Amino acid sequence: MGGDHGPEVTLPACSRFLDQHPDVQLILVGLPQSMADYAHMRASVVLASEVVTMDDPLEVALRRKKDSSMRVAIMQVKDGAAQAVVSAGNTGALMAISRYLLKTLDGIDRPAIAGQIPNARGHATTVLDMGANVDCTAEHLLQFAVMGSALVSVLSGEDNPTVGLLNIGEEAIKGNEVIKKAGELLRAAGKAGDLNFYGNVEGNDIFKGTADIVVCDGFVGNVALKASEGLAGMIVDFLKKEFSRNIFTKLSAMAAYPVIAALKKRMDHRRYNGGALLGLRGLVFKSHGSADELAFGFALARAYDAARNNLLDRVRVRIAHAAPLLATNDVPV
Repeated sequence: MGGDHGPEVTLPACSRFLDQHPDVQLILVGLPQSMADYAHMRASVVLASEVVTMDDPLEVALRRKKDSSMRVAIMQVKDGAAQAVVSAGNTGALMAISRYLLKTLDGIDRPAIAGQIPNARGHATTVLDMGANVDCTAEHLLQFAVMGSALVSVLSGEDNPTVGLLNIGEEAIKGNEVIKKAGELLRAAGKAGDLNFYGNVEGNDIFKGTADIVVCDGFVGNVALKASEGLAGMIVDFLKKEFSRNIFTKLSAMAAYPVIAALKKRMDHRRYNGGALLGLRGLVFKSHGSADELAFGFALARAYDAARNNLLDRVRVRIAHAAPLLATNDVPV
């Protein structure tokens, strides 16, 4: 029910995804009037009587709308009926309800949103946090790095992905006190074999693909995500305008079409849709609210890959190994 478009996007995306993955079953949660005409042999419907809107305060979403489609969907994971949940709805509500119902893993204080930004190497850089935690301690950033390492090892097959700490310079002396302490903790974790710490990275390294994973607080991560999406759209629009000026530029565009098409595909943020809410006792994936059918399908695919590759167990193993370094004095909220 969530996102800018709701069932008119999510339902067709679910049908396409089911057709492409014959080993998958989906549980679709929504209002009766929205689900009445939907049918697929490998999809079941669970009805809800309420919907969390994009502008609902957290208190309303968490305390008052106890039969919302979002809450009912997350309960499917808590009760073991589903292995993962995907939503395009209110991000704050999704995080709050997921944390309330599923709880956090031992050793993790705050869940983080891990998303992907396309890079120059033809792959994607995983960035976390992307908006769940505006203020973070050094210990939180270490927790993000450990969880992100588990995620990337599942999605890419790379057992020892590199981790970069986002900073204003590569030198260890750069940054504020939180970043400096985080650097110390990450270096210690690297020496202990808990993760593969590359070192400090700068903003442009996200797009270069210098490190497989970049850790930062949620404020910076969300700004980086939105900036990358805006940049990609601007480049594509610029090329369209430039190549449509006159007959000569149109001919040039025809000759360069394969290159332009490849660039557009590489920079298409829809192909990287689906941020993982890491640190919970269940798999939760957040789709962009503006996702179209293609983008929502990729969010489903990320949840599918995480479930079939036992992401939750891998996160637990890495957290247990790094437990001596992860402890904080943070008070759960």
